Amino acid sequence: MSFELESGTLVPTPAVPLLVDRPQPFLSGTATTAPVAPARISYDHLVLPGDFPDPTIAKIGDTYWASATSAEWGAVFPLFKSTDLLHWELVSHVFPGRLPEWCDSNFWAPEIFWEGGKVYLYYTARRRGSMLCVAVASADNPEGPYTDHGPLVGEEAGSIDGFPIHDEHGVLHLVWKNDGNSRGESTPLWAQELDEQRLELVGPRHELFRNDAPWEGPLVEGSAMVRHNGYFYMFYAGNSCCGKYCTYAEGVARSRTLLGPWEKCPQNPILTDNSTWKCPGHGTVAEKDGRWFLLHHAYHANSHEFVGRQGLLSEFTWNAEGWPEFVNNSPQAAPLADVRVMNVTDNFEGDALSLAWQWPIGNLPRLEIADNELRLGANTARLGAVVAQRTYAATYATSVLLDTTTLPQGTFAGLGAIGDPYNALALVAGDNMLQLWLVRMGKKQRLLEVIFDEPCATLGLRLECWGGSRFRFSYSLNQGNLWQPLRADEYAINGTYLPPWDRGVRVGLIAQGKETATVTFRRFSLRNLR
Repeated sequence: MSFELESGTLVPTPAVPLLVDRPQPFLSGTATTAPVAPARISYDHLVLPGDFPDPTIAKIGDTYWASATSAEWGAVFPLFKSTDLLHWELVSHVFPGRLPEWCDSNFWAPEIFWEGGKVYLYYTARRRGSMLCVAVASADNPEGPYTDHGPLVGEEAGSIDGFPIHDEHGVLHLVWKNDGNSRGESTPLWAQELDEQRLELVGPRHELFRNDAPWEGPLVEGSAMVRHNGYFYMFYAGNSCCGKYCTYAEGVARSRTLLGPWEKCPQNPILTDNSTWKCPGHGTVAEKDGRWFLLHHAYHANSHEFVGRQGLLSEFTWNAEGWPEFVNNSPQAAPLADVRVMNVTDNFEGDALSLAWQWPIGNLPRLEIADNELRLGANTARLGAVVAQRTYAATYATSVLLDTTTLPQGTFAGLGAIGDPYNALALVAGDNMLQLWLVRMGKKQRLLEVIFDEPCATLGLRLECWGGSRFRFSYSLNQGNLWQPLRADEYAINGTYLPPWDRGVRVGLIAQGKETATVTFRRFSLRNLR
């Protein structure tokens, strides 16, 4: 039994369970020769586990491509590909290194669009020191490299969630949301003609509709459109998207012509909560073999804001009235049957960092991969330099080996649970000691120090979490073969404050100190335990 330290009170918490391999059942019997009809493939799956909000999907040739919101983590806008909709490979990013000059944050809601032998990615970002804008980048191939063309529209209240669509005459338009809810106003969805050659909006804009139904609450957003049987159908999200108290759901509206009039489905919202998935919404439509799907996000009920909004594929059909319908009006995807399939082991092989690693926007890490080592350049910003991995479950354990012989005086390096650079829990080593940091709203508190009698060349650091919010730290002086709890009484630390309103928690490696310092890590492991 361990205890949580919360407001000076010790609260008992369960120990983190060990990961145990279970034998698979062996089935025996006599084979039959009777013909068996092939089973109908179910596409209702969790296809982008982890923090992948606002996913987009597009078919280019015989391959499906997907991306998702990056928010405040780089590299910006991951690019996945699949040939069957179920198995996805991360192959590149739209902005893998430095950001476009005009923007610096809020990298939201990408939409992939194939047109005239080129691929375009419409996205949301914040103009430096100013408003949210819808912008566009393009490439000759879906995996890039991409050229940024800058913002298309940026209203005073903000413009987000751009979606390109040809009208009934074949004229390209951009549909987007006015972010009026950011200032307590309504949220009209606009459409305006888009000059395909100059990549700029032309002519007057037209309001399609706004949040005027009770279930939509303060907003409608995340529009994605498809044409079917003579109608434009707009799938859109309503209400509060994110965090512990989210109320998100998905609706649909239709119109014979792009500019309206639009009719909202009488059964809205058509995609809502169930016992497994919470707050589904903001997706893009795909078709395969005559079957229809929405790739959208939702929170898993057991991990919710701590893991973040995950990418689900949900199949729908068209009813007799011509409206899309989902089974039980909710996602039918099963959670990961065995989260161990998402375990991460990185021995830093080769000469490049795995594409799954991330870093805080604006803090591009200086690093080298060589000799099975990650050599991470330190800096003095907030936590320091950070490279991090998404988590996939509310309960997990992660560890790394740190070469302390490379730590100059005054440099600290270690392992942490990171909501963002302003909110983290981290175990770091430096100056022949261990320190436990609690960083909240940018203020760092040193909870504990352990001073070593003798130097240790290789120090193991381990972080364990259960329920998404209870953390325990330990260290090893013998290559991770024997772990010593950081405190003899094994207090657990309350980390409910970690996740920002729109992101899940990452686990990351930290290097804080002068920029001339380089820290060496080896053998990173992340085990997801539900």
